[in-house]
Amino acid sequence: MSTDDAQLAALGYTGQFQRSMGLWANMALGFTYLSPLVGVYSLFAYSLSIGGPPSIWWIFIVGAGQFLVALVFGEVVSQYPLAGGIYPWVRRLWNRRAAWIVSWVYLWAIIVTVTAVAEFGGGFVAALFSLEVTPTISLATAVGLLVLAFALNYSGTRFLAKIAQIGLAAELIGVIALGLFLLVFHREQPLSVFWDTMGAGGGTGYAGTFLAASLAGLFLFYGFEACGDVAEEVSDPARRIPRAMMLTIVVGGVSATVSYAGYVLAIPTDQLRAIVAGEVADPIPAILESTLGGFGSKVFLLVAVMAFISCVLSLQAAGSRLLYAFARDRMLPASRWLSHVSEAKAVPTNALLVVCVVPILICLFVFWRPDSLGRVTAFAVLGIYISFQAVVLAALRQRVLGWRPAGLWSLGRWGFVVNVVALAYGVFAIVLLIKPAPGTTDFLDRWVVAIGLAVVAGSGLAYLLVAKPDRHSDHIPEGDARDFAERLRAIRRDAA
Repeated sequence: MSTDDAQLAALGYTGQFQRSMGLWANMALGFTYLSPLVGVYSLFAYSLSIGGPPSIWWIFIVGAGQFLVALVFGEVVSQYPLAGGIYPWVRRLWNRRAAWIVSWVYLWAIIVTVTAVAEFGGGFVAALFSLEVTPTISLATAVGLLVLAFALNYSGTRFLAKIAQIGLAAELIGVIALGLFLLVFHREQPLSVFWDTMGAGGGTGYAGTFLAASLAGLFLFYGFEACGDVAEEVSDPARRIPRAMMLTIVVGGVSATVSYAGYVLAIPTDQLRAIVAGEVADPIPAILESTLGGFGSKVFLLVAVMAFISCVLSLQAAGSRLLYAFARDRMLPASRWLSHVSEAKAVPTNALLVVCVVPILICLFVFWRPDSLGRVTAFAVLGIYISFQAVVLAALRQRVLGWRPAGLWSLGRWGFVVNVVALAYGVFAIVLLIKPAPGTTDFLDRWVVAIGLAVVAGSGLAYLLVAKPDRHSDHIPEGDARDFAERLRAIRRDAA
């Protein structure tokens, strides 16, 4: 038995996956989920219209905060390299009931995010083939992306790793290469523009306006946790996954910064002021057309479509492993069916099918009610951040109770300090996400993020209290971080 399988057996499981992912493939999976191309393109005009060019500093602020969260995750996954990530981590650090409600929120956040990325990516597909973006075309392209990603995921972990690496290359071309091209050959602004608010926020103080622009960074830096979702498909996961998470944050942050800066610096002053004033809803196509020309824009669209395919692929992979881990511990209805792993492909086929079909159903709902997409997806980022902080809080609780992480990757004596600061940052981020967007007056629009979270968390809590799904799951330990750490150290001493 390999060292990886021995640790898995000590955790109470038998390996059903193929450990065919290395460090770079694992990092590519997290990076394509994080997808700086998707994040920057989605929020470029929005962030500028709220906070002006200084909005770029949120990339650094959130990147630093999420790097601390990734360090905490690294210690946890090194001790618990289990499929599903958030679910087994909360279970082993706290208990199965907490794991249920946190994972329920996280699962729906992933499913909604898959839907939103497919819907947005459909616009790129339509533009690539010069199709008019009608509701029918939007539905067809979004469903097409979901089905294609399912087929690629179904092909197995090895193929998933290859596609993720292709997606990584496409992302780097689409963000870093293009950003550097714009910076070198089409620069219109001085670097000092990133301290120029250009009147954003009107006559009020800029501090509140700057806080309102935080989504420019908050939307970018999640996805690195996907590296841990496939832990049982990675060789030497206790060492490699923490490194992959950190690489995802660093490379993603550099990519997003170069891309964002390149776009801003390539815009003439009068056009930039128009964007900040909210007069231009989507300036990037015009930037690409003027700097790359018609043919160059098509090449960029092709690269962007590849990046979107990889992003949907990674989201489906992460969601299916979470659903599989849930079901493997008998925490869901139809657990036996959901936890099925194909012997030929070594992937959780039924869980993967659910993570494809449910987003398609949401796409059909959006087709019926086109104005509902924003409201349906509003809680997704908040749900993911709350799920992250549940892990960070649970880890801090265990440290206070005496837990010393026993994974092969550890922060040592700095672990407690990093954990406290990561939690403080996370609470700050959650407050920013709940805070109503500036300029909104309608009650539903002001509080749609909190309402969405309340609906999802409330339904999960109601099911937990009524159906008691955790009662079938007493065969796997919970809250055993301290005991298992000592056991893991003893196993290593005996092996030595």
